[in-house]
Amino acid sequence: MLTDILEQVVSDCMDLDLRKRKILSAVIEHFVATGEATSSKQLQSETDLNVSSATIRNELMYLVETGYLEQKHTSAGRIPTQKGYRYYVDYLMVKDRLDDRIRDYIDRTIESGASTPEGVLSKACEALSRITGMAAIITTPPANESRVYKVKFVATSRHTAMAILITTNGAVKSKIFRCDFVITPELLALFDQSINRNLAGVKLTDIDNVYIQTVASKMGEITLYMPQVLFAVYDAVRQAMISSVIISGQTNLLFIDGYDFLSARNVLRFLSDTEEIAEFLNRCNGTKVFIGNETGKSELDDSSIIISRYEIAGERAGAIALIGPERLRYRTLVSCVEYVSLCVSNTISELLDLQRR
Repeated sequence: MLTDILEQVVSDCMDLDLRKRKILSAVIEHFVATGEATSSKQLQSETDLNVSSATIRNELMYLVETGYLEQKHTSAGRIPTQKGYRYYVDYLMVKDRLDDRIRDYIDRTIESGASTPEGVLSKACEALSRITGMAAIITTPPANESRVYKVKFVATSRHTAMAILITTNGAVKSKIFRCDFVITPELLALFDQSINRNLAGVKLTDIDNVYIQTVASKMGEITLYMPQVLFAVYDAVRQAMISSVIISGQTNLLFIDGYDFLSARNVLRFLSDTEEIAEFLNRCNGTKVFIGNETGKSELDDSSIIISRYEIAGERAGAIALIGPERLRYRTLVSCVEYVSLCVSNTISELLDLQRR
């Protein structure tokens, strides 16, 4: 559906000359700022078009006839349609540079959770919802794009230790295991060497019971020391394969100008299915803006979603998204989502670089 809409926008692109683009942009930015329709007289007085009101009316009529604007009734001004928003986002919008105070707030909030990747994501989601007044969503990296980077072992007592799994796209999972024998530094080094030799670089989705049994069979005599270690690592892999979804600011949706109660309830219903959210967000690349029915989700027909995939150590990881009504401050909000995505990428990459040493 999105491909069809984009193809139509591209085919219509040549039909919009500079003046029509100026008018369309002015109508959309006025509506986004005020929620009010725009008249030809307003455009004449508030823009630098330097043409008559009649000429502007003709241009507005063209934009209505071609589906970029709509007019609720004869004497009313014009407001944007989904097609108009799509054209604006793709061809007319100039992203805002975020205010330094907003950037500082995002930086400080994310840094306050920088002890773990999960903490970074939670604080990033919180910051994004607070500064925008929308609902923010962040997903952890999907398992099908992740491999084992390293497994570390830390003794926690004479007979217990912790297996710490670090994946290539930022998941860090740990599992404590117990052995009947005393766990010495020499044994920890043996665990480290044996496990990483067999698991480093392997896809998480390939590590099943059969794979673990195969690894055990290749270890020879040291297998006697390894059962609880292998079970712990396997459990950590299973944990890392679950793509989590963090949501903040859901209640904001009930108070946003642009949503009626039914629209807000539909979005909240969509947000209740975390598995569907993760699948939807994680299939995107780069930064995407979905408007209305482009999402293919009926609950979001009155909504827009801004999505940006974050990277960890140069590899594609999870997604950061903002959801609200079609009437959004796209210029500012796209910049917000992208900046949070950049901060998350840098912070988790630095954190994992320290943990990998």
